Amino acid sequence: MAQFNQIAQKLEDLSKQAAQRDRFKGEHHQPLFDEHLFSGRSRLLVPCVSEAKATYDNIIREQQANRLTQLRAEHLTQKLVAQMEAIQRELATSNIRNNEIKHSSHYRKPINELYQDLAQHQEWEIRLKDLVLKKTSQLENCSSLERSKAQQDLLVAEQRLERCQAAKLKIEKQITFRERHNPSNDY
Repeated sequence: MAQFNQIAQKLEDLSKQAAQRDRFKGEHHQPLFDEHLFSGRSRLLVPCVSEAKATYDNIIREQQANRLTQLRAEHLTQKLVAQMEAIQRELATSNIRNNEIKHSSHYRKPINELYQDLAQHQEWEIRLKDLVLKKTSQLENCSSLERSKAQQDLLVAEQRLERCQAAKLKIEKQITFRERHNPSNDY
């Protein structure tokens, strides 16, 4: 049981280091780890540590409930060790990553620019919703000869609206993340 306490302490230490690293570095331009190791596909380390903690909690919970089979114990333990090693490697190579060529999304916009982008996308969303309504109406009122073209026009408008809404959602998430993890903000 002492080993489990050491693991719990190590996970707490990793959690603190990951939070510090995430605050300093921000999101990586792609998921940090393979989806077989961490299901979350996170671009930050803190969610990965949380997932490792959940793996650890599963081991403890199943053992206490006498549901932990030998095979399950081996599987979960191997997964936990692999997760912890991956996080430790990522933390250890943070300095090396400083010298990597940065993806353009690495250069973070000031939060006020994110708010401006959000306002622009909200305006576009309103216009595109109007366009979809207009195209829907045109489709309902067109002749059978014009139907194919009207359907295509509606589809294009709907796709533009979906892309706009997805981009708006991404900006909202960036703002929420920044406000939660950087309360002082960077206006």
